[in-house]
Amino acid sequence: MTHRLILGISGNVRRPSRTAALVSDVTSRLAERVGAPSRIIELVDAAPVLFRALTAAHLDEEGAALVKAVETADALVVGSPVYRASYTGALKHLFDLVGYETLAGKPVVLVATGGTPLHGLVPDHQLRPLFAFFRSLVLPTPLYALDTDFTNYRITNPAVEGRLDRVVEEAGRVIEGAWRGEEASLADAAA
Repeated sequence: MTHRLILGISGNVRRPSRTAALVSDVTSRLAERVGAPSRIIELVDAAPVLFRALTAAHLDEEGAALVKAVETADALVVGSPVYRASYTGALKHLFDLVGYETLAGKPVVLVATGGTPLHGLVPDHQLRPLFAFFRSLVLPTPLYALDTDFTNYRITNPAVEGRLDRVVEEAGRVIEGAWRGEEASLADAAA
């Protein structure tokens, strides 16, 4: 089996962050579920590096490495705090730098956090169209959590914990199926 990586990307621009905690939790559980290593990129750290370039052609070595990590990961867990009824501008800037063909067919889990249930559709109405542009394989079930679902930056609401388990199980099945399909295609090509 080839080396696989589950990459979590959190659009948080402050620390500590409920979004970063949730993205990290989903990413680590999913990585454990599929038997792959994981890595987390938080925009609070990455955005200053990425903001040095307005286009991918102007990325320095550190910025190019961040973008390459996104482009070459085998599956993504992408989350953002809801900011003005959408995802953060820092997250948008990152994906403005990603090659538009590099995410085609890549499994993506959507995660968001917010202060009100009124923003519960942000993953579907804001993030899903972004990844439709990239032709990614966006998982059907997104995860949205309210600030009140956390205690000390950990999910404590049993209903959200149940949805988190469902998202990880669903994503795990899809990712494993996609990886088996890739391995079968490679075996067919080698035969």
